[in-house]
Amino acid sequence: MTFGRVCIAAVLALAAGGGLGQARVGEPAQDAGQSGGQDAGHDAPLKAGLLARCWTPEALVGSDTELKAKRSRSGFDLEVLKQEPLADATPVAADLRGSIRSVTLPPDQKLIALTFDLCESDGDHAGYDGRVVDLLRAEGVKATFFAGGKWLETHPERAQQLIADPNFEIGAHGLRHRDLTHADAKTMDDEIRLTEAAYARAREALQARDCAASPDGAASVPQERISLMRFPYGRCNAKALAAVAAAGQLAIQWDVVTGDPDPHITAKGIANTILTRAHPGAIIVAHANGRGRNTAAALALALPKLREQGYSFVTVSELVAAGKPVIAATCYLNRPGDAARVARAKRQRKSNDIWSVLRSR
Repeated sequence: MTFGRVCIAAVLALAAGGGLGQARVGEPAQDAGQSGGQDAGHDAPLKAGLLARCWTPEALVGSDTELKAKRSRSGFDLEVLKQEPLADATPVAADLRGSIRSVTLPPDQKLIALTFDLCESDGDHAGYDGRVVDLLRAEGVKATFFAGGKWLETHPERAQQLIADPNFEIGAHGLRHRDLTHADAKTMDDEIRLTEAAYARAREALQARDCAASPDGAASVPQERISLMRFPYGRCNAKALAAVAAAGQLAIQWDVVTGDPDPHITAKGIANTILTRAHPGAIIVAHANGRGRNTAAALALALPKLREQGYSFVTVSELVAAGKPVIAATCYLNRPGDAARVARAKRQRKSNDIWSVLRSR
């Protein structure tokens, strides 16, 4: 039996009545850190019921056919996204601007945010790693998924499932995974605004389902809009940071790199990286778009040990609300300047240089 194909009954039970409501940025998390990541928010049963009402447990389980990313020339309709109405956003407060790498927490809090990128670029049809999502659901673990606009458009059913899940939060990851440090004003606007439009379309499609209405007839679809952004390739500059802040989105980086796209790293190696670098307030980055290797197997090793150490799992928004964000003036992977090194290596197709940066500490 493969990782992520386990505990279907647990997935259904979690969808039917477990999980935590998502705190908005600036609001305290609901008793975060008290019960191993399975705390019960006041609105969790309503949101959780949405997942169970709209999908059978079998429909939620990932399949091998959708796992792998593949080359594809099929596009998506940009004009539809441009016509999607979006309400004006409230710009990010001055003290939250910059690249958030982690959060300093009160001494009695041991919270961690697991994050997974769902990126998809032009000429690419990214995958959906159900092994990761299924394992998180079976274990009742909260997580934040940074989804690209194109990925949301090409994976409509999975996007709606992630939105409906009370333990998951959706952040933006650019429209087509373009390096925004080289973007002109139009590209910058498209990468930010049209990604939010793609999210809005997915949420509207979920809300239009008959199953989305709660028993009392009220709307039950969570997270009205995106409030978080992770820059493609982990690269940003002052212009990109300002644009994201003006759009009302916090710029979220990380401070623990799993390196799961590295073809040379094992599940044990990824788990060891997580366990040795984990700390209260950490933001951990991995992938769930078919680009991560051994990610689910590594999580199966690491999650129980993190819980044994007293850690609880929360969304990024809940983590930010629980303490004081550690904010850098620019974006980097592990050390200042290394994102530029990765960009050069990618242009020169020196994959070994990329993995050496990701493995460096």
